[in-house]
Amino acid sequence: MTCTYNSKSMNSITLSELTDQIQQTIRLRFDTPVWIRAEISELRENPGGHCYLELIEKDSDSDSILAKTKATVWASTYRMLKPYFETSTGQILRSGLNILVSVSVEFHGVYGLSLNIRDIDPTFSIGEMAARRLQIIRQLEEDGIAYMNKLLEFPELPQRLAIISSATAAGYGDFCDQLKNDSSHFAFYTKLFSAVMQGEQAEASIISALEKIYSTINLFDVVLIIRGGGATTDLACFDSYELALNCAQFPLPIIAGIGHQRDISILDMVANTSVKTPTAAAEFLISCLQQAENSVLNIISDIQFLIKNKIETENRFIDQTQMRMKQTLRSWVIQKTHVLERQKSRLQSNIRMQFLKQNNKLSLLEKNIEAHSPGFLLKHGYTITTLNGKRITSAKQVKKGDKIRTFAADGDFGSIIN
Repeated sequence: MTCTYNSKSMNSITLSELTDQIQQTIRLRFDTPVWIRAEISELRENPGGHCYLELIEKDSDSDSILAKTKATVWASTYRMLKPYFETSTGQILRSGLNILVSVSVEFHGVYGLSLNIRDIDPTFSIGEMAARRLQIIRQLEEDGIAYMNKLLEFPELPQRLAIISSATAAGYGDFCDQLKNDSSHFAFYTKLFSAVMQGEQAEASIISALEKIYSTINLFDVVLIIRGGGATTDLACFDSYELALNCAQFPLPIIAGIGHQRDISILDMVANTSVKTPTAAAEFLISCLQQAENSVLNIISDIQFLIKNKIETENRFIDQTQMRMKQTLRSWVIQKTHVLERQKSRLQSNIRMQFLKQNNKLSLLEKNIEAHSPGFLLKHGYTITTLNGKRITSAKQVKKGDKIRTFAADGDFGSIIN
């Protein structure tokens, strides 16, 4: 035994010698940077300007993690890499993004394996984001809701406005000033539902504002989602599936004016009406009332003309004039009646669709829960046996003398293992 031990000891190496050999092997194998594809699962910036990440790779079918490692972007590189990526992609460098990066592979005897990120290819992430955006649009179309809000009848007099915006945003101030200072002096009733309009909290905050509006929906004609201009990265929340889902199915027409000048967001695509800026949203509402006013003035003008003709023409034309006026008014009443009937039908259809959808979801969930419950198994002749309160799934879990308890559908009993 002593000789064997000494022989093994003589042929062994220390842990540091092993890590040195691993380090040398990695340096030889990865002597130049390597381009890799990965997803950012964690990202942390420290006060010194360095960025520390955890990169992962997931299985496309099961979503299970296939690989995971640490990565670092030193401050000198990060100061250039971060603005380059965000300017090119319009996205903040954050967790959840798929990236293509050039890394040097490093191994330390104490800290283990790590990757030092030297460069990034923003075109790869742009492709990933475009694919994700297309996927959201297709999902909305498959769900049959992409155009629901666009199909709502826009009111002729949109004067009662529910506004979702930041209370301190310049865009909101511009919107209110445009309504107040317009030379037409139309009366608008506005109610602000304050929300965060950029960043990770924006999506949930805007959805919460929509829910508050829904609780008093009869007080409003339309909903406006507005914010002033900003960097493209600030508008990422408006490409959210959940936000699009809520907006598309909202029972009031939504006007989107989120301050972009070039790109069209998914919110713009599902909203009833999309304009470029908050000021443009105010101008659109004013133009709607101007059109309605012009229609009324035209009607008044026609009536005045008829009255004038009634006075100036002979008595034989009086009956014809009265008939024309009655026909005009009757047509107007019939038209408005048809509009109201269509709105009523659409609303009833939307309510019925939502009720059926939610009822089906609840039924499926109830059946799924019942099929996987212990009570279900017991009712069908199965029993459950426990040892010290824990369910037994294998005979290897018990030994002689163990006290076990068996549960059946109509009661339970104890046993001792012999």
